[in-house]
Amino acid sequence: MARSTTRYVCQGCGAVYPRWQGHCESCGEWNSIAEEAVESAPPIGGKAKGGTSATNRRGKAVEFVALDGANTRAPRLKSGIAEYDRVLGGGLVEGSAVLIGGDPGIGKSTLLLQVTAALARAARVAYISGEEAIDQVRMRADRLGVKQATVDLAAATSVPDILAAIDRNDGPKVVVIDSIQTMYVDLLDSAPGTVGQVRAAAQELIRVAKRRGIALLLVGHVTKEGAIAGPRVLEHMVDTVLYFEGERGHPFRILRGVKNRFGPTDEIGVFDMTEQGLQEVKNPSALFLADRQEGIAGAAVFAGIEGSRPMLVEIQALVAPSAYGTPRRAVVGWDSNRLAMLLAVLEARAGLDLGGRDVYLNVAGGLRISEPAADLAVAAAIASSLTGEAVPGETVVFGEIGLSGEVRTVGRADARLKEAAKLGFKRAIVPRRPGKDGPDRKGGKNDGALGVTEVADVGRLASLLAGDGTLDGPLP
Repeated sequence: MARSTTRYVCQGCGAVYPRWQGHCESCGEWNSIAEEAVESAPPIGGKAKGGTSATNRRGKAVEFVALDGANTRAPRLKSGIAEYDRVLGGGLVEGSAVLIGGDPGIGKSTLLLQVTAALARAARVAYISGEEAIDQVRMRADRLGVKQATVDLAAATSVPDILAAIDRNDGPKVVVIDSIQTMYVDLLDSAPGTVGQVRAAAQELIRVAKRRGIALLLVGHVTKEGAIAGPRVLEHMVDTVLYFEGERGHPFRILRGVKNRFGPTDEIGVFDMTEQGLQEVKNPSALFLADRQEGIAGAAVFAGIEGSRPMLVEIQALVAPSAYGTPRRAVVGWDSNRLAMLLAVLEARAGLDLGGRDVYLNVAGGLRISEPAADLAVAAAIASSLTGEAVPGETVVFGEIGLSGEVRTVGRADARLKEAAKLGFKRAIVPRRPGKDGPDRKGGKNDGALGVTEVADVGRLASLLAGDGTLDGPLP
């Protein structure tokens, strides 16, 4: 008979220890190790259930099929919320498991309630809440104006009870679990939210969803670092992982895909949080630039690519004398390590005096930028703040900067320029592109008739912002 034993598991990363300790050596967390009861497996050569030797037991043979077989899956189930369907790659796939994580109060439950209400027009949908009572969910539905939607609502945390309700021929086609950290399996003695419970609950729900063709939407809590709480294996088990991001002081919300087996992994959807719920943003560039003021030193407009579409956003920098021995660097919406590297390049290659000054960098609107193409725009904002010379109005900037100070080409430059021209911008500072003649020229048909200034290194950028007349003069 299998012996009941205990082990100590870190609730942050899932590392297992033979005894309790205050510090997890795997992830560095303190007081995250909890005791869990497990049953040890029968010894090799011993008897398993039914009296059969563990080494002699034979399972059912796996059936192999051809790689070019016909796909019998139904088409994607679209919610009609374009930004949400865009991130998923065109809609929900039958039998898929989607994990949505985000900070507390960011709007995960609001988003999923609106999505389920929209999906209820085409399929049977079940919304199962483990954190809120039924009356609380109904109050939110009334505020969002979706209380008339035909959504099956329940408040439950027992996974076996939930499976008994959905594992049926007439069961729902879409199931929302809010949240996976509140679910528990009776066979485990550990508390809900522990590594063992989260892994077991997700495994049982995903298994039934795959067999029944149910689109499963799981809400996941996040840690203080922003990663989804629980074992990392949870993100490997699901088909799609989405992060719902946003700053508390801004109404904008970003739904970002970081894993998707059925679509792009770098797509984003933009929403505006209002009293009536989340509203789609059709033109994110115009939204992020709505409060921009021209003629202000320390600001530059970056033409970036988020997923499949170009997006313009303002980057703000402030360079000020340091009041302390060690200058301060503060970053919001960008990589702090990349800022430190860029400051060193600007000081060594462009001759800018930044070593003894505080540098503050902010991406306006609460958007987080990760692509290297933002280097040139960040450098322009920093140089503008240091010299007090504003970047000329109606100018966009993009390009990657190397350690030797060179400005490198980036992908989809034509799409970035077209988006800038559509929003009324007249000039662009970009890297040198293969097949283009001259550093300063009028844009062609692929540039949207912008005046394009191509720079080869950060020294050229610094001279432009110092006022050599190239940018302020007439278009060539």
